[in-house]
Formats: sequence, structure tokens, C-alpha cells
Amino acid sequence: MGKIKCFQKYVLKKSDTETQEQHFHREKSWLWKFFSGLCLLVFMFFLVIWSYMGNGRKKHPSPSFLSQHCAGLQNSSNSGSPAGINSEVSEMSQSPINSFYSEFGIHLDDYSRLQQAVYWDGPDRSITNVSMSTSPAHTTFIIENLKENYQTGEELFVTVHAKDFYNKSKRYGGDFFQAKLFWSETKASVFGEVVDLYNGSYSARFLLPWAGEAQVAVRLIHSSEAVQVLKHHRDTDSDRVYFNGYYEGPGPNKTRLRETVTCNVKWDKNGLMGNENCCCDYKDPRTKEIWRCQRPKSLPCSALVYHSMGGYRNRLTGKEKELMKQTNKDINGDKSIIKIFNSHGNETADVAEKCHPGLHTPVPAGFYLNDVWTSFVCSTRHFTTQATTECLKDKHIYMMGDSTMRQWFEFFVKEVPNLKQMNLHVQYQSGPLLAVDVEDKIDLHWRAHGVPLRTEKTKIANLHYISNEIDDLAGGPHTVIMFNLGPHFTTYPLDYYTYRVLTIRKAVLALLHRSPDTTVIIKTINTGYKDIFGSDWYSLQLDRVLRWAFQDVGVYILDVWQMTACHYSKENIHPGPVIIKNEIDILLSFICPG
Repeated sequence: MGKIKCFQKYVLKKSDTETQEQHFHREKSWLWKFFSGLCLLVFMFFLVIWSYMGNGRKKHPSPSFLSQHCAGLQNSSNSGSPAGINSEVSEMSQSPINSFYSEFGIHLDDYSRLQQAVYWDGPDRSITNVSMSTSPAHTTFIIENLKENYQTGEELFVTVHAKDFYNKSKRYGGDFFQAKLFWSETKASVFGEVVDLYNGSYSARFLLPWAGEAQVAVRLIHSSEAVQVLKHHRDTDSDRVYFNGYYEGPGPNKTRLRETVTCNVKWDKNGLMGNENCCCDYKDPRTKEIWRCQRPKSLPCSALVYHSMGGYRNRLTGKEKELMKQTNKDINGDKSIIKIFNSHGNETADVAEKCHPGLHTPVPAGFYLNDVWTSFVCSTRHFTTQATTECLKDKHIYMMGDSTMRQWFEFFVKEVPNLKQMNLHVQYQSGPLLAVDVEDKIDLHWRAHGVPLRTEKTKIANLHYISNEIDDLAGGPHTVIMFNLGPHFTTYPLDYYTYRVLTIRKAVLALLHRSPDTTVIIKTINTGYKDIFGSDWYSLQLDRVLRWAFQDVGVYILDVWQMTACHYSKENIHPGPVIIKNEIDILLSFICPG
């Protein structure tokens, strides 16, 4: 205002014939035109720069953490994703379905990082026939600048060129590849980071961690066109996996009435389970989640007793089925044998840092040699039966999740001599399960993560949400809590899974606030599924959400994605004993860092 008044005085002195009001309006008009023009020039300058940078990112995206496998998890908001994601984030952040994020303390920047993490490129044109999709037979890979020999600790780079069934190069990204370096004779393997260049080419990076020989293997898990099929059905067809609800109650003449109905998640985004009058809604008072069952004809809503898996509905069109057939196919490429020699100045296997909460998961997170996993996350060790018992001594251990977490429970029951499983007279698939070692003061618990749960018929009262279980635990230095969440959520919209994860995050934060010396461990998702009901692409998206939610919470994250993706054993959502033993060694290294 001071500058404006000075300008007024200056103009008034220049002409005594003009009134003060006339000068004021002239000065106001001149200033308005000047600043309007200046603002327009600045806006146009930044618009040109933004457009240039956006186009540059589309053509030359910078590699990001885990790239295809966990892109966008770094703290920077400029992760190298295509410019188009900016508008996608803006539109989604204004949507009413995302209003719950603020309830969990998630700000716009955090939400933007989540959208970057789950972003996936796709076709830039209409796919009119299957031959336009990526062909595993025509797609190839080459090793860049192949040398006669390498030293441990060096990196190897591979370029994948995607082609369609006409042998034409693809011009857009979105194919889902997995890559590994391996040598069968020494049972050695390491996970490769694949970076989508968004132009039909992909770059894979491998660390060379062992001395000896190695070869490159690349698989097309899903074409970019098949990924679009998966995405479409995830967002619009979630009830293709459905569940049964079993109602029981007294009938006439001391009989027992029974009815079986269909149940599923109630999630407003895609209208699961119909309108309000069709059904019985079961709203959890703490998580606010709603489980909905069709209303039984002769029994009240309060008569729900059991839950089970219902079945699958395959609603794929003929073209979609053809696109999904090209799944998990090996890619032809350079089969050269990589010769690797020890380098004393560039050791890769010696990680000195002790395990502690909040550690970053690198790529690779470790490697197999002679079926033994060496971790690059922190200093892990391999536990004998005696060392396992000693580590678990005086511990209350709570496991929550699915059957892949139950594999850990089963391992400990077999491994620890005095750990005896109690018969709680429950359905084994869903639990709860309990094992006790009185002598060493160990109690080991496992229970399923609550609905939705693909399981045999079980009492629904035994299915508890993980966040509620954590809220009911006091925690402390003798308490270890571990959980996982994934395979049973692959058919649901990401927002629903994110909501569930954020309720658990809230519970974990509260637990660590009241008992900061509690050990909390999160197991990531296994590879293994390859179909419309449980694809690895679905699992990868969930894995990204899980890591995003807990990256700053101060918990342990045990990465089993890489461990299951690069091992030579046949892929199975339930890994074999070799992988489980290596997972347990990392788990125990977290609990007892030594």
C-alpha cells in the first residue's frame, strides 16, 4: 500500500489540473494491466517448462525403487512416472471415495506418493485383436555391453524389447516382466530390477553377488493388454469371488432351521452386494467395515453362525481369455554364461549393520547360494534348533494373516522340541491356533485376518480383524507381533485394501506409542498366483500399498517377494521348505539381532 500512495503523490504533482480521484483510477488501471500481463507471462513460461518436462519423463523415466516391482516408494514426489499421473492424482484426490484418507492422517503429498506407487502404464490405443498384444515368442532381451568376465559387486544390465504377434515393436509400456540371474548347479539366484521405459522397452539391472557362473532369465508374467483386463475386473467385478454365510436358529417342534446365503464385502465404490434392503449388514464398531450377507428368508440377521468360501465366477470375455493365456512365459534372449570372479575390494555379501526397525529394502534384498539366502537388508544369521528355541524364549508371539503366515506357525511347532500345539477344537484353516512351551515360556498364536477369507466352513465369531487384535494387546519387550495381508484381497478395489491396511497402521502406531519396545514385523506378499482371481500383478499392487503405508512407522518389513520370485522351485503361493527356512532365519534375526 505504501508504494501505491507514493505513486499517487508523484502523479498528483505532475498535473494540477487532474483531480485526485481521476489519478487514482488511472493509476489503478495501469497497475492492473501491468500485473495482469506479468502474471500471464509467468504462467505461460511455467506451462511450457511443465509440458517439456512432462514429455521428457514420458520418454525417459528415471529408475525408481523396485521400479515395476515397487515404483514410487521413495520419499521424493518426482519418481519418474509419466506426466499423466499428475492429473490422475489430482482427480482421485478430489473424489469422495478417498475422504477416509484424512481420517488416518494421510495428507495430499502422502496420497500422491501412493498413486505414483500403484501407477501402471498401458496401451495408448484400442486393442482390436489379440495379435496386437505382447507376444512372448517375439519379445527378446539382450545383455548390454557383455564382458568376458566380471567381479562380484559389479552390475549387469539387460534390455527387453517387447513385440506383438506381428513381430512389430511395441511403442508403449505396461508389460509385467520378472527377471533373475541364476546358476542351477550351485542353486544360486538373485532378483533383477525391471524398469519400464514407457516406450516398449524395459531395462533390467542385476547385481553380481556370487563368484562363479550365471545366466539371465526373463519371464513375461502378463502383457500390458492382459494387465488392463486384470485392472478392469478388479475395479468392476469384485464379486467374482464370493462367500457363504450360514444362518441357524430354532424351528417348530424343536427342529433346527438352517439357511445358506451369499456374502461379500460392502464397499460403495463398486456397489458390491446390492442395495440397502437386500441384506444383513454387519458393521464392525471399531474398523467401520461392513460385511454384507443376503437376508435369509426365515431367520433374523442375528442368526449368522458360520462363514466359508462360496466359489468363483469367471466373467472373462473370449478376447480377455485369449489375452490371459499368454501368462508366465519365458522370453528368448542372450543365454551367454556370465563369468564372475571374487573381488576383494568390492564385497557384496558382508552386511555389517544389525537388524533394527525401519530398515530400507534394497534391490536386490539378498541372494541364494546353495539354497541359503544372504540378506542385504541387515546382518542375518542361520538358526539351529537350539538357537531358535533360545531366541523365542520368554516371548509372547502373535501371528495374524493368511495361510502363508500359518506356514511360519507350523515351522515353529515342528522345529522347537517342547512347543506343543493345543487342540482348541476349531477349523484348522482359519484358527485360532495356539502352541505352548511351558519350560521355555513360549506361547505362539496364529489366527486368520478376518473376512474376506477364502476358507472352509468356520465359526464367524472366530474371525477377527487384525487391527482389533492389535488394539487388544498390551505389548511390551516380550511381545512379538507379526502379520501379513494380501492374497485374499486380490479381487477388490485398491481403495478397499488401502482402508484395511490403514486401520492396521493406526493400531500399530497406537501400540508403539503405548509400548514402544514391542517388536512388530510385517511379512510382504509371496509370488505364485497367475490367474484372474489372484494374479501376481494384483499381489504386486497390494505389496506397494502395504510398503507405502508402513515405510515410516518403525516396524520390520520382511521382503519375501524377491525370495519367492527368484528361487528355482516351482512357483506356489505356499513356498516349499527351503524358502520357508530362509524366511524364518530373517524373521529370527529381526527378533534376536544378536
